[in-house]
Amino acid sequence: MNRDIQERAMQKAFAKVVTIKMDIRALADDVKCGRTGGVSIEEIKNVLDGTKTELEVWKYIFDLIEKDEQ
Repeated sequence: MNRDIQERAMQKAFAKVVTIKMDIRALADDVKCGRTGGVSIEEIKNVLDGTKTELEVWKYIFDLIEKDEQ
């Protein structure tokens, strides 16, 4: 595969991981402080759980890209 494409894919996956980590921190803080923005705390917790799963998926994608590079 083209080295430039691999590098771009890796950068995009890394950026997504960083963004999701920021989302998780914000959601966890919302749960801790009780900020719900018009939805229930249970719904916020569900979103937090789904976001944690999404993080694991993007970490896996990043690892696959990194291994393909070698």
